[in-house]
Amino acid sequence: VGLLEKETELATHQTGHNSGVIHAGIYYKPGSVMAKLCVEGMQATYSYCDQHNIPYKKVGKLVVATNDLEEKRLMDLWERANQNGVPGLELVDAKGIKEREPACVGTKAIWSPHTGIVDWARVARHYGTVFQSRGGIIHKSFEATEFTEIDGGVKITSSKGVEVRCKHVIACTGLYSDRTAKLTGCHAEPKIVPFRGEYLLLSKEKSKLINGNIYPVPDPRFPFLGVHFTPRMDGEVWLGPNAVLAFAREGYSWSKFNLKDLAEVLVYPGFYRLAGKYLGYGLDQMLGSIFIRRAVKELQKYVPEVEASDISRGPAGVRAQAMNTDGDLVGDFIFSSGDSGLGARVLHCRNAPSPAATSSLAIAKMVVDKMEQQFNLKLN
Repeated sequence: VGLLEKETELATHQTGHNSGVIHAGIYYKPGSVMAKLCVEGMQATYSYCDQHNIPYKKVGKLVVATNDLEEKRLMDLWERANQNGVPGLELVDAKGIKEREPACVGTKAIWSPHTGIVDWARVARHYGTVFQSRGGIIHKSFEATEFTEIDGGVKITSSKGVEVRCKHVIACTGLYSDRTAKLTGCHAEPKIVPFRGEYLLLSKEKSKLINGNIYPVPDPRFPFLGVHFTPRMDGEVWLGPNAVLAFAREGYSWSKFNLKDLAEVLVYPGFYRLAGKYLGYGLDQMLGSIFIRRAVKELQKYVPEVEASDISRGPAGVRAQAMNTDGDLVGDFIFSSGDSGLGARVLHCRNAPSPAATSSLAIAKMVVDKMEQQFNLKLN
């Protein structure tokens, strides 16, 4: 088995730029692949880290309501989380919030004791080490630019002209999943529209106030979650992220611009339908990106001691968000293949945003099952 990696190292993009949270499965639609695999993946992640001595912390998560409307939405979330089989959840009142997070204020919260944090880039690199120890080969700096059907298999050619031949392909290309699908003769949709998530950093002094993850109750009117407090393995506390359109698929800052990437977004009808639905929200996110002090009021809603002088610009990641022509953000993991020819030899992972890292081992198991069934293989 071979792994073709575009970059010089593993975990360079989404995995190396995420929040580092091990999610418990609270938010996802009951019955969805995402909900099922998140709960399974969380448990598998802790087992893997224990087995291989990879450090993590079960810091827990509070999803905090601050008013009557948010309490109603919190109870809807409580029902959803319980349908998903998320373990160990508790409903706590204002006193319970203070017991877990003394600096946090709220009227009611869901406490998730099994939510944790880990260095996901380290985990991914360890996956690679185990893969190689079992006979797998990793080809780095291999940007696949051409797929050709040959007798009994597929020829993959890199941008440098290097060729790899195989019988079947599993394509997990994240920010480029729609382009990879098109290269193999499969449908170009769902379309990947890159959204940059920018984090702020909390000062070292105020970071001491934060014990675990503090999350808002999702507002169903908006497509993204909103600002939250996320402790990191190195002791930092990240705030955010926001969500702004990236001008490049690897656009980790406003200055990173790629004409081809941006043009694809601007000619895609789904983007304008999304923008029409969330114009005010999108403009607010852009202003918040430019003027970071706009975030202070929202942060103080949960931790009143945070002041403008306590925050600074932090890292950013780019979310490979799949979108359809109606402007809907695809809310589940998606796998697909072509019906015949080259496309029938390729299994595409078309949409794997958060909680894909948490779900990674469960996703891998599902991929193996799908490949065994679709390609008539015996991989276990």
